[in-house]
Amino acid sequence: MTLPEPRSSDRRAVLRAALLLGAGALGAALTACSTPQASTSARRTSPAPDPSTAPGATTTAPSTAGGSRTLLVYFSRAGENYFHGGRTHLTVGNTEVLADMIAEAIRCDVHRIEPVEAYPDSYDATVARNVQEQDDDARPAVANPLTSLQGYDTILLGSPIWNVRPPMIMATVAEALDFTGTSVHPFVTYAVSGLGRTERDYTAWCAGARLGEGFAARGEDVPDPRSSVRADAQEWLRAIGLLTA
Repeated sequence: MTLPEPRSSDRRAVLRAALLLGAGALGAALTACSTPQASTSARRTSPAPDPSTAPGATTTAPSTAGGSRTLLVYFSRAGENYFHGGRTHLTVGNTEVLADMIAEAIRCDVHRIEPVEAYPDSYDATVARNVQEQDDDARPAVANPLTSLQGYDTILLGSPIWNVRPPMIMATVAEALDFTGTSVHPFVTYAVSGLGRTERDYTAWCAGARLGEGFAARGEDVPDPRSSVRADAQEWLRAIGLLTA
């Protein structure tokens, strides 16, 4: 399924939209015949700035490298999504599915970013909103902002890739924080752009951070149990020193 032919006055926005919201960009690609994957976000609440009191801490992976405190921060969108050239409706966003895989593999605190103004369920409406936010260099408001990274050594920043970039809400989150002394590793879900502009954007947005190796997974592959995404994510975690077994 393709987007409708644009009117000439809308051609610029639609051409940009062609790269905008791939399967990874808009969340978990679940086929119409598959059983929806249950979200674990309800059981992992946002961490407090002091990691010793973080209610979202996960402790299921004793193989995590010792001595490091890791915070996983992610934004994900479900709803109508691009899927192999067509559309599917997702109960859980791809990035959330990938974030859950990572959080199950290592010991970390988890913070899910919630926008004040939710992104539309409609694929095309979300395309249009993101194009406008990128054009305006907007900073969409966050309903549950982080206030500090104190006590954390490693920050994993997760998002879809929309029009070759992380959504602008990631700039809102990152620019409000002091990343001095931390290592930042992006992970993304995508359709065609891989990590896109994450290196350039996070270098600009994450003041004081050491930007490290990132990980990209194709959106349609994330929930597919036949894919290598889980194993590839674990290999990435080993490469950046967060998984030792």
